[in-house]
Amino acid sequence: MKITIFDGSFKTTAFIRRLMQGLVKAGLQVSVIGFNEENPNPVSGVTYVSLGSNQNKTRFIKTSLRLALRTGSLLRIATTLKLLTKGKRKVLQKQNLDLVLNNLQPDIVHLQWTSLLPRMEPYFESRSFKIVLSQRGFHTNVRPFVDAQNFEYLQRWYPQLDGIHSVSKAISRVGQKIGVPKTKIDHVVYTGLNLENFPFHPEIAKNKELQLLSVGRPHWKKDYPTAIKACAILKEKNIAFHYTIVGGQGDEESLFLMHELGLENHITLTGKLPQKEVFRRMKAADLFLLPSIEEGIANVAVEAMALGTPVVSTNCGGMEELITHNQEGWIVPTRDEKALAAAVQNFIVLKETEIKAVIQVTREKVEKQHQEAKMVSDMIKLYEAVMKV
Repeated sequence: MKITIFDGSFKTTAFIRRLMQGLVKAGLQVSVIGFNEENPNPVSGVTYVSLGSNQNKTRFIKTSLRLALRTGSLLRIATTLKLLTKGKRKVLQKQNLDLVLNNLQPDIVHLQWTSLLPRMEPYFESRSFKIVLSQRGFHTNVRPFVDAQNFEYLQRWYPQLDGIHSVSKAISRVGQKIGVPKTKIDHVVYTGLNLENFPFHPEIAKNKELQLLSVGRPHWKKDYPTAIKACAILKEKNIAFHYTIVGGQGDEESLFLMHELGLENHITLTGKLPQKEVFRRMKAADLFLLPSIEEGIANVAVEAMALGTPVVSTNCGGMEELITHNQEGWIVPTRDEKALAAAVQNFIVLKETEIKAVIQVTREKVEKQHQEAKMVSDMIKLYEAVMKV
């Protein structure tokens, strides 16, 4: 099979990067198309094809001309020059996509975001390839239900799809409220890790003060304000702790709350850190907090669990498919700082043997449900199912 992943950018998610590596290893031909030119960290064996930079006008012109010249058609070249002269960027992007797909001749085009559906409209009626869509996070869980126009648009096009990839059972159920593909194929495929990169030692972090950690950009759906308010409760209880939010640096709401609640010495907001450093901090933390309002299944929580760091998560999205309360970790309601603080306090009084037991079953859950090899195998099964219809 020839799989073209339409990500909109070459800077793919961790899930897609791992998937591409696995697909190449399995012998599939994999290409990625996106609206950019720079790719500092490509996956070996993957073909990257630009549709024209959205950031650089000169590069967009060069890419559009190069694609037109490749056809050998004087009419196509003349049309491209005319469109460039008139500044018809959207028309040219549509042309570039058509030329790229004609050249790649994929069996499947795998869309990573619902926002890319408008780009594929011309291909639903008459095409030589199948179209698969990934359902993930905000674009499925939130946007259609706060934007009536987006909901109506998705309702029109979901039935034209050949298949859907859902990152969790929870998001699959939400997606069914929008629509189902014409084939009825909707496979849940969880994110997968190469566990060789996540060495496991069932050791307990023994810090002088409790080290709490969260990782992720300061988007409203991450709901760091609730975690910060929970920290204020811990402070009132005279609990010695420090909370670090990796990726939260400069967030005005968090900084304001920290100042208002007198938590400047208890909370640190860092910028984005290299993955190796993030994993080091995960391993050193006593407890990982996921206070989100919305997630599919959070990669950072899977990574923390793989490293043996206990996790307290809200019951958002598909997180209860990853964590069974009081088994692989702890689940609390969203937007509830009291419940989050109580979970941390309950963790503090656990015996070492109890924490080690949680760490052990946590790793076992990841090994069973989130192996990279299983993720790749399950995605190939999805592609094969779509090709048979």
